[in-house]
This record gives sequence, structure tokens and C-alpha cells, in this order.
Amino acid sequence: MMRQDSAEYQTVEACDENCYPDASFRQPESAGADATEEVEPIWFHTHFEDSMEMYADAATVAQHLNNHKTWFCQCASPMKAEPIGENGYDLLIGRFGALGYRVEARIGLELLPPDAEGCYLIKTIPVPNYTSPGYEVDFRSAMKLVEIPSDEFAADWPASQRAQLPPAITSATWKLDLAVGVCFPKFIRSMSQPLIEKTGDALLEKIIKQVNRRLTYKTQLVFHESLGIPFPKKPKKH
Repeated sequence: MMRQDSAEYQTVEACDENCYPDASFRQPESAGADATEEVEPIWFHTHFEDSMEMYADAATVAQHLNNHKTWFCQCASPMKAEPIGENGYDLLIGRFGALGYRVEARIGLELLPPDAEGCYLIKTIPVPNYTSPGYEVDFRSAMKLVEIPSDEFAADWPASQRAQLPPAITSATWKLDLAVGVCFPKFIRSMSQPLIEKTGDALLEKIIKQVNRRLTYKTQLVFHESLGIPFPKKPKKH
């Protein structure tokens, strides 16, 4: 069961909805019982792919994405994001738990400018003056912009809705490879290794999907609203 700690922040278990942090987080007592023991992390991995449509040409979308200081922190909310240097962010994702153990997920991410092939990379960077409580994160994401003629993209849309589109739309497609290593306390390590791995992989996949869904929608919304561009929804298929 998920336990609510405050009106704004809940602990996420493997079967529950995501939630976001406040400053009151404390590591569970069970995590400190063998804090002095050298423990090898257990690693969990996930691969994720998705895309989002931006109703403008690729040059307009690229200009907006390149100016991430104007939109990233806003789009990350209710997660807490603070800038690190020119292209980095300290991102407090939330508190997550499974098998009776909880951890606060906080990572540094660097949004690199597009390379010569127009590929946007995001990678893990250290958060200044912060040591993670018993976990490591390796985040590697790559995104590309693909411009599509609106007549091709919306060929099966009703004419009235297709007329709302500009001459071209841009599809931002990305791939994410994420690895998280967790130094579990003894009571977790005494459990079945397959159970730990299955539960951890499932929780990691759930977190990624939930964060991705919210961040994608907000990114689309802020882009279209900031430029005064209509944001028509795809017609539902019957």
C-alpha cells in the first residue's frame, strides 16, 4: 500500500502512482543498520522509446529546445529542478519504494546542444555538494527531430482538424537507456535475487513511464502556448 506523508508528497510503491518530494524526507531506519558495511549495488536496467509531436517546423522546434532555460524547470514541475552551470539541472524526482525499502531519487542531468547530425543527448552529471544515499544512476538519452509534411502526418484526420495544422509538423523521437544501482540493506539482500531484480526492473519501468508522460505533455503544452501555436489533439480512432 502507498502511504501518504503529506498532501503534496507520497511514497511510490511498485504498484502505485508517482509522487514528488518535499524537504522532509528521511532515509528509513532499516537503511542505516549496516551502513558501515561495504555493499555492492544491485543494478536494474530499462530501455525506453517514445515520441511527441510539435505543431511547427523543425527549425522552430529546435530553437525552442535549445533555449531550455526558459522551459525545462517549468515542464519538470512538480519535480524540483535547479540549474547546474550552462546546460545542467539538479532534478529531484521523488521518493520511491518497494519490498519495504524507500529511496529518494535525485540526479544531475546535462542537456547537451545538438551535435552535427542534430541529435540531442542527455547524460548524467554530478550534483554539486551532494552524495546519493546508496544508489548510482547512469542516464543516457538521445533525441532527434523529424519534420513531416502535415498532409502526410494527418492524412486520416477530418478536413476541419487537418486545416488547423501548419504546413509541417515535427516529431521529436527519443531513446533512453537507464541503469540504476542500489546498495540495499541486509533485509533486502537476504531475499531472492530474481524477486529483487523483477521488482526493481518493474518499478524502474513504471517510474520512467509516469515521469515521461507528464514531462512530455508539459513540454508540448509550454511550447505551443509560448509561441501561440494551436495544439490540436489527434482524432480518436473508432
